[in-house]
Amino acid sequence: MTAHFGFTCTGSSDDGRERTITTAISPTYAKQILELQEAGATEEELHPIVAAAITESYFTDWGTRADSLQADFTDVQSIEFRF
Repeated sequence: MTAHFGFTCTGSSDDGRERTITTAISPTYAKQILELQEAGATEEELHPIVAAAITESYFTDWGTRADSLQADFTDVQSIEFRF
């Protein structure tokens, strides 16, 4: 995925910027994404769940750091999922 990621976190010094990220996401999020796609969700409607999935796996390392961090993304240039 390549997109502009911004952050909300107490004490964070990270400004939003474009990042290319490759990461596994939990099966729970994968299921939610697939269900939303099947229900006809738009790309914009999928952004919050994808951001939560990437926050968990990439930014907080499965909950082992940056406990209060929340990432959101905009300006998605590319995204690819493999299941």
